[in-house]
Amino acid sequence: MIHPSAIIDPKAELADDVEVGPYSIIGAHVQIDSGTVVGPHVVINGHTTIGKNNRFFQFSSIGEENQDKKYQGEPTKTIIGDNNVFRESCTVHRGTVQDIGYTQIGSDGLFMAYTHVAHDCIVGDHVIMANNATIAGHVHVGDWVILGGFTGVHQFCKIGAHAFAGMNSSITQDIPPYVMLQRGVPRAINTEGLKRRGFSNQDIRAVRNAFRELYRKEQKLDVALEAIKELAADNSAVQLFADFIAASERGIVR
Repeated sequence: MIHPSAIIDPKAELADDVEVGPYSIIGAHVQIDSGTVVGPHVVINGHTTIGKNNRFFQFSSIGEENQDKKYQGEPTKTIIGDNNVFRESCTVHRGTVQDIGYTQIGSDGLFMAYTHVAHDCIVGDHVIMANNATIAGHVHVGDWVILGGFTGVHQFCKIGAHAFAGMNSSITQDIPPYVMLQRGVPRAINTEGLKRRGFSNQDIRAVRNAFRELYRKEQKLDVALEAIKELAADNSAVQLFADFIAASERGIVR
């Protein structure tokens, strides 16, 4: 299961069935759970914990020192859940003591070639990042989010659950749940995604009405939010939408 050319620190903790390919390097503070496959030429470093049944393709770099100039080698962490796929040349950097101290990725995600998850990011479950999508430091990404190829997300932005950003999107403010962007501009709600995930027609209509209040009526944000709160009174899907907007610190993309 371990190729003879792989270099694994004796202090690393790997489950008995973990596979490690040729020329991969695994550092002293790494923990990898069962069923995970580490391909050739992969580097996993730092205080990194990896769950079950993950797969790392060649040239991935996981848990490495981050690119924040304030970082001084503190023992920060990288935490990865179960059933994720990291394709060629993915990079995931550890956290900083200036924030939460760790970078965390949930489960069932797909991180395509050349994607980057920076320090102190929190990424939910079932997230897809297409080729060359990049999230900068301190970004939070909700469950079921899809980021199209070459999408870039500015530091400290938050992306709500079920949002969809088309390719080449430049994101500098928060994206509410369910919203679909084209080149960074809000266009509609992610109707097809919601249908696939079991949202009822009633919920989808309610979310669409909330979207209209925020984006189609050309009213101020506080006025739109009050209208959305009224819609949320008897609909939990819209309540998630309203709560996200109310909690936004960077402002909502509009």
